[in-house]
Amino acid sequence: QLRLVESGGGLVQSGGSLSLSCAASVLSFKSYLESYAIGWFRQAPGKERELVSCVAGSGGHTKYADSVKGRFTISRDNAKKTVSLQMNSLSPEDTAVYYCAGWLVDYCSGIPGYWGRGTQVTVSS
Repeated sequence: QLRLVESGGGLVQSGGSLSLSCAASVLSFKSYLESYAIGWFRQAPGKERELVSCVAGSGGHTKYADSVKGRFTISRDNAKKTVSLQMNSLSPEDTAVYYCAGWLVDYCSGIPGYWGRGTQVTVSS
């Protein structure tokens, strides 16, 4: 029902910035992108996957993990069918595979129904 493709990962030095992008496509034209909350998860080696940030379907509500508040900013452009994650002041602790994920109707609650394949973000010290 929802296809998600991440891009923008790479290698960056500590203190630097990186912007991730998620291209979101609704597979049926009888469904609407505005019906999906979309967020970013990350999973570091040896750690559980954790929610980093998410944004409601209309873009009016956002959530952030405490560890990224003030450094990361999530935004969405439903007309362009993209969700972005601007990451500033990066540290090695931010190194992980970042996944775009989507919820139908629900706002970032429970297990997302849709996932991208992930993009690697590596922050060097």
